[in-house]
Amino acid sequence: MASTSTRTSPLSWDGVWIAIPAYEEAGTIRALAQGALVHCPNVIVVDDGSRDGTAAQLRGLPVTLLTHAVNLGKAASLRTAFAHALDRGARCVITLDGDGQHDPADAPELLAAWQRQPDRIVIGSRLHDRDRFPPARYYANRLGCFGVSWAAGHPIADSQSGFRVYSRDAVHIALDRRVHGSRFTFESETLIEAAHRGHATLAVAIPGRYPVHARPSHFRPVVDFAKIAVMVAGRLLRQGMAPCGLRRSLKAPTVLPGRTGNTPGPALARVRPDARDATAQ
Repeated sequence: MASTSTRTSPLSWDGVWIAIPAYEEAGTIRALAQGALVHCPNVIVVDDGSRDGTAAQLRGLPVTLLTHAVNLGKAASLRTAFAHALDRGARCVITLDGDGQHDPADAPELLAAWQRQPDRIVIGSRLHDRDRFPPARYYANRLGCFGVSWAAGHPIADSQSGFRVYSRDAVHIALDRRVHGSRFTFESETLIEAAHRGHATLAVAIPGRYPVHARPSHFRPVVDFAKIAVMVAGRLLRQGMAPCGLRRSLKAPTVLPGRTGNTPGPALARVRPDARDATAQ
């Protein structure tokens, strides 16, 4: 694998878990789990009430399969995986979506960035890769980034990306009762709550992937963004509209280059070799 500016020391996968929430992912889950196992021996798949044979696709693979009898949503799947990893001494958890939009081959780059700054939540950012993004979804994600960044008080490169590295402390925050969002709101609320407790984000560029054999996204652009907007508005009202947070959030986020070819464009990010985001100091 080509080296990048995120690599400064050998990676340690000790205590690292990869968590994959999955609902109706029979077409993608096996290849995704196999790709994750190439790097990390501790892989959790949470089958969230699938009826398409998702769990059967994992037969013979050394993954931890956890199941929900009925579909409870992505937030519940992540909480289940987080609790399992914490119980087994995880020092961090890498999350991947089950629909094939994230390439496990990018996980080492995110882990390397986190290893350098373990107080951060590291996000795989796709928004630099605008040519591969459906236009409506691109602009919706940019709007979501604006609101979540404002409430978090620092610029977040891709607040809707589910490819993340959470430290053990950040996982505890995600499981705290103050983060009560459901389904897709959960991940945005976790970023906001974690930022308020000293865990800002850092981003690594990853490609935007939309596999032709994947099922349609479970994300409902109108309904789910509306729910995120309501959550963000509530947070901002409790913060007195956070004028200082708004000012800080308007700065360009730091996005590190990922694997060769995954370089963010200057219009959306600034790349700094020491991975330091001054806005979070």
